Amino acid sequence: MSTQLLPFGKKGWNYGRVPDLSGRHYAITGGNTGIGFETAKMLLQNNAQVTIFCRSEERTRQAVRELADFRSVNAKIEYELMDLANLETVRMAADRFVGFHEKLDGLINNTSIVMVPERVETPQGFELQMGANHFGHFLFSSLLFDLIQKGNGRVVTVSSVAHRWGAEKIDFDDLHFEKNYTPMAAFGQSKLANIMFMLELNRRLLAQGRPVNGFLCHPGYAATNAQRVGSGFFTRIGLEVMNVMFAHSPFHGAKSQVLALTDPDAKPGLFYGPTKMRGLSGPVGVTPISHAAVDHEAASRLWDVSEDLTGAEWNLPPVGSAAN
Repeated sequence: MSTQLLPFGKKGWNYGRVPDLSGRHYAITGGNTGIGFETAKMLLQNNAQVTIFCRSEERTRQAVRELADFRSVNAKIEYELMDLANLETVRMAADRFVGFHEKLDGLINNTSIVMVPERVETPQGFELQMGANHFGHFLFSSLLFDLIQKGNGRVVTVSSVAHRWGAEKIDFDDLHFEKNYTPMAAFGQSKLANIMFMLELNRRLLAQGRPVNGFLCHPGYAATNAQRVGSGFFTRIGLEVMNVMFAHSPFHGAKSQVLALTDPDAKPGLFYGPTKMRGLSGPVGVTPISHAAVDHEAASRLWDVSEDLTGAEWNLPPVGSAAN
């Protein structure tokens, strides 16, 4: 396999590369199960302060108790309640967090809703997967952006190899799948939006000379609860069979986002994740991004639409505008 795809050696990136994270503070959407939990655990083991943002208070309290057993002496674990599918709770959680913290070294947009069998709307009228996976993260990132700038930090968004499936491009004429809903197309579009968001963010940050960078990653095919939440009966059965045959553990799936968040050699704009079986498994390195995801005009349009629909205020003009 090309060294370009495996820049960290033939066995790929590994947790031994995580630096000492003393004095650093990271926020994770999700974190009470699966890949988010494994990411939080690894950050805590390397002396970081971690805040997880989750929907269920009961499950999150249990996760915090479990994560406390893995933390180093200097590490700290906190939580905030937030539902990414409801922008009102996103604003409230961000306001609470910003009110108590002075900087943030990194944000991981980790949470995903996967292949909901029938079309569901968020309280704001968005299709659920696009609403939570993209619009919720877009708004949340904007609300924490000033703290991230103060920490010269990173915004990491977790996409999926599914950005290449079911959605060849962003359908601006039917963004919320009101005309023709299919679970795979809706999920694929939300994951495509994740990549376009980060690439457009990087273009605008570079043009403005800001000290923040956006990073992209995916977990490959990992056995997680995200595959079960919201999925229909037959989809869940199929996924369970796939898990037995192909899936790797959340421990391996979390490598790419810890890489993107902490490794000094990580580069903005690359798509980190497992590199075999078209990104489903294997050693962690660099994987391809679809042609649709690097459409600058579509990405700029998606940014404008996302600001309008969420009320997010980034104050980052488009590249090439008169404001630059």
